[in-house]
Amino acid sequence: MKSEYPRTRTVDVVDDYFGTRVKDPYRWLEDDNSPETKAWVEAQNRVTFAFLESIPERAAIRRRVTELWDHERYGLPSREGPWTVFSRNDGLQSQSVIYRAKGLDAAPEVLLDPNTLSEDGTVALAEGGAAFTDDGRHLAWAASSSGSDWRTWRVREVATGEDGPDLVRWSKFSAAAWKKDGSGFFYSRFAEPKDGDALTGVNKNQQVYFHRVGTSQDGDELVYERPDHPDWSLGAAVTDDGRFLLVYQHEGTDPKNRIFLRDLEDQGGPVAPFLDAFDAEYEVVGNDGDVFYVRTDKDAGRSRLVAVDRRSPDSRSLKAVIPEDPGRGVLSSATMIGDRFVVVWEVDAHHLLTIHGKDGSLEREIELPGLGQVAVSGRRRDADFFYSYMSWAWPTTIYRCDPATGESTLLREPKVSFDPELYETSQVFFASKDGTRVPMFLVHGKGLKKDGWNPTLLYGYGGFDISMTPSFSLAVVTWLEMGGVWAVANLRGGGEYGREWHEAGRLGRKQNTFDDFIAAAEHLIDQGYTSPPRLAISGGSNGGLLVGAVLNQRPDLFGAAIPAVGVMDMLRFHEFTIGWAWKSDYGSSETKEGFDTLIAYSPLHNIRPGTVYPAVLITTADHDDRVVPAHSFKYAATLQPAQGGEAPILIRIETRAGHGAGKPTAKQIDDVTDRWAFLVKVLGMTVPAGW
Repeated sequence: MKSEYPRTRTVDVVDDYFGTRVKDPYRWLEDDNSPETKAWVEAQNRVTFAFLESIPERAAIRRRVTELWDHERYGLPSREGPWTVFSRNDGLQSQSVIYRAKGLDAAPEVLLDPNTLSEDGTVALAEGGAAFTDDGRHLAWAASSSGSDWRTWRVREVATGEDGPDLVRWSKFSAAAWKKDGSGFFYSRFAEPKDGDALTGVNKNQQVYFHRVGTSQDGDELVYERPDHPDWSLGAAVTDDGRFLLVYQHEGTDPKNRIFLRDLEDQGGPVAPFLDAFDAEYEVVGNDGDVFYVRTDKDAGRSRLVAVDRRSPDSRSLKAVIPEDPGRGVLSSATMIGDRFVVVWEVDAHHLLTIHGKDGSLEREIELPGLGQVAVSGRRRDADFFYSYMSWAWPTTIYRCDPATGESTLLREPKVSFDPELYETSQVFFASKDGTRVPMFLVHGKGLKKDGWNPTLLYGYGGFDISMTPSFSLAVVTWLEMGGVWAVANLRGGGEYGREWHEAGRLGRKQNTFDDFIAAAEHLIDQGYTSPPRLAISGGSNGGLLVGAVLNQRPDLFGAAIPAVGVMDMLRFHEFTIGWAWKSDYGSSETKEGFDTLIAYSPLHNIRPGTVYPAVLITTADHDDRVVPAHSFKYAATLQPAQGGEAPILIRIETRAGHGAGKPTAKQIDDVTDRWAFLVKVLGMTVPAGW
């Protein structure tokens, strides 16, 4: 029987795009502050949660997810002056706690506990929101509330754990970069938004400021701005030797960037161009005086490490240190530890770890446990470094490494209540519509029967030069224990094979991303892993766009879909918060070429009334100020009456949550529980008897 949904009022709004008239009957849902929108949200949630609460297996899933989550886990440590600093969660804490210790073996003490910042755990340490002075005396830390991208900076004395009077607001997409003497830090901010616009207003004209410790933000020094280029994003960094301020400039989400530089020894000196041709991606890894070591894809589609003298920073002066090496993959990151480079390579969407001399010569490769993902923590002054390794069925494990010998020592190994030996991870390659070879990871129980009836969840992203490398997820572990197959396709538009791979899935070539995803689904079916009634697809943000677009193009191919915080209205995404920055990947309806491209695949605008769609659970959050919830609201309001079949079209709207970062543990458990309960119901699955 077809589900009954709340009635959604329509309005007579029509936009004219270069002679094409496009209706927007649910435009009023863009106003998330209106009482009518809030009533609509409540009504939709009542329908959705009535459906979810009726699923008998939901309680058992919640018990198992909670049991899995309840284990001690650590973040990568770092050395900050005399301190070793790391994060730890005892299992079910809403947010991880930051600790300080006088060494790896010393007793740790709480430095910052975000769980004390709110009663419900929705105030979190912002992503990248912790920066220490060179001597480890002070910590600049940023809190974000309810998942918003806005962050507020404070300054804490590390030895005492006490905050000073500092309060720096209206910062977003920004780290804190301390001066060498600890007198203050550089940060980026936007103008204070108008009342009611904090979560939806457009963010432009980002500026770099300097905040002096112990003073009011009103007196902060404006360091750099470009009102002539309101779309420029600006971020600050300071070199390890403390001599140079680096100002990174991006245009939208394009990987290409410029770098401007100020010599901090020159009091009052200008912020001057350094690498400003805007012809490639540039990232400073370290420097010896005026010679900078830079990771770049200039003349190297899979990136290389070069040395450049700031006194002649043109392309002819880029001296290769570690050349591009397509056989080893994409040079993903490089970190200077002493006089060596620790390099992470990405080959076929998984990582390798190598150590090189300062001249670039390969000294050794660090053996990793398998197909996984690596992150490195260390500084130029350190004698050793830390790294983490994880994979789909391998929880985040932390090692200490001596770069001189390559010897790795296990530091932290979480104890999760599941047996990874019961599962296997493999990588397969399949041909997309145009013959392009595309990789996909598969994780499932050993001895899986390819009888075409395994419940399978296919995940994808395919955008913004972002790679989908193996990562550990308790949600995935739960899915595997339920007998599911977990599949992740590495689609064009991502960064898995460097610049060319990204370019092949952006702007007018975005359909390649969708074709890759469809081909991945067809491969899973052709190889006997699953069949359409047992195949679900999922993705978040740009991946939500992916799911919505593919659902319109091939609704027959899937049994269920879960688009999360998706970009669904491709004609108006640039009208909200930071959405305009995505034009570098999507284009824009402001141009005829952009409109013609976007209208062809926009999830909202390609819903066909009467189509038999699979079961859909749309998820979003009321405080998402990156992909505003109006995308999902309008998509749900359009898809529900268009459904020509019996499968439910539901929308789950999280309250006091955002795009995903900083979500407290309880909300994460709720989210996983409901997604898996939904799939159990609509795919006809069962849960293990022991749950």
